Amino acid sequence: MTTSTDSWTLIPGVMTLADLRAVWTSSAPVVLADSAWPAIEASAAAVRAIVAKGDAAYGINTGFGILARQRIPDQQLEQLQRNLILSHSVGTGALLSDAVVRLVMLMKIGSLARGYSGVRPVIVETLVALYNAGIMPAIPAKGSVGASGDLAPLAHMTLAMLGVGQVRVNGELLDATEALAAAGIAPVVLAAKEGLALINGTQVSTALALHGLFMAERLLEAAIVAGSLSLDAAKGSDAPFDARVHAVRGQPGQIATAAIYRELMAGSAIRASHLVGDERVQDPYSLRCQPQVMGAVMDIINNAARTLLIEANAVTDNPLIFDGTIISGGNFHAEPVAFAADTLALAIAEIGALAERRIALLIDATLSGLPPFLVRDPGVNSGFMIAHVTAAALASENKSLAHPASVDSLPTSANQEDHVSMATFAARRLDDMAHNTAVIVGIELLAAAQGIDFHRPLTSSAHLEHVHEQLRRQVPFFDADRFFAPDIEAAKQMVIDGTLSASCKEVFAALYQ
Repeated sequence: MTTSTDSWTLIPGVMTLADLRAVWTSSAPVVLADSAWPAIEASAAAVRAIVAKGDAAYGINTGFGILARQRIPDQQLEQLQRNLILSHSVGTGALLSDAVVRLVMLMKIGSLARGYSGVRPVIVETLVALYNAGIMPAIPAKGSVGASGDLAPLAHMTLAMLGVGQVRVNGELLDATEALAAAGIAPVVLAAKEGLALINGTQVSTALALHGLFMAERLLEAAIVAGSLSLDAAKGSDAPFDARVHAVRGQPGQIATAAIYRELMAGSAIRASHLVGDERVQDPYSLRCQPQVMGAVMDIINNAARTLLIEANAVTDNPLIFDGTIISGGNFHAEPVAFAADTLALAIAEIGALAERRIALLIDATLSGLPPFLVRDPGVNSGFMIAHVTAAALASENKSLAHPASVDSLPTSANQEDHVSMATFAARRLDDMAHNTAVIVGIELLAAAQGIDFHRPLTSSAHLEHVHEQLRRQVPFFDADRFFAPDIEAAKQMVIDGTLSASCKEVFAALYQ
């Protein structure tokens, strides 16, 4: 994908993670590269030739799934494809966000445009037109088992192309017919193979997993910043972050994150104040082992990113067309996405688990050396006592949510689809987990900043003082008990939207190489 000031040029099969992150955060219009159209037309011509020949071909002139043995007369092929979309639109639950729907649509455009799916150019043109008009199909989040593709949610996407159901435009739900008419987009009539090509594929589970990936990246950055601030607040040692310690183990994530911690903490006057005369020999693991844990988290995130980038560029519908020959396969099975999502769940849970332990340390005066519960006049004031309880509750909830979804297959379609990936749920639950962890890291940020304030007039490092200043613009020092929930929400938002680490973004460049 290449960019101009106001649009994207999509070259099928070569999207990067940077491209996908940009789509996740922005609604700039997309232009399909001119080089893609001949392959699209060639695969559509192959379908027309198969129909004209009259031989039975799955998904073109047969029923679907276990009904593949049922031959469909040519005069009913358009009705077959429309019925497929209507009957498969059985999703339920909350609607997917616009950010996720944009990813779904873009990846479906890219997949169809590679020229193996047998759809006419008008199908791709209509998807591009919807995307560029900001017409987001209303896609319920629940109802897919991640094989044979994300059938139900992609059927809801396709409904919008037919002018059926609802769409969302600028956050407002509208009838699809009304939205298409206002944008000057004609509803499509599906030809042979096209309905199946649109609803087969892993685009929904992949979009949800990419959303989880991008959230995990922000959590990782924020937790490293908050953890660095906690280390200074607790007057911990920076010796365990020495590059030599990590080099002899050799784990790449550990080496990279240790370097980030060192840079974030460099020049702290608080650290300098206890280099001599500190009787403590070792810090608790939640401080000392941050590179080991967060480095492993980084490696998991990067491994998942590699899998999801491949999937984002992939052709995952069925059957596929190669040089005029139609082949039935199983690219719609989303096991790679399910595994990636399951490992991201582990990473997100562990970010929160370690942050919760540092909050517990900071509020415990016997460990931190700070006032009990990080507040003056403890007893009259409860301070951070129950904020930690919230963090503990969310960390525990994430433990349950982190159970792997990919191991729980349930056969469908009269046992024709007898092993499924559960990738869509595996990926969907990442958002809940990410929000839980964002709250935990936000509470840690508040607690660590409170600890830094108790060390005044000593200062932390330049990077961490800037982070502290950003927070204090949103949340004042906790001098006595007050309505605490808005403070936590403000800190959570700094984690979620990336502002917590934005001021030292260059420090994190090594995470994404």
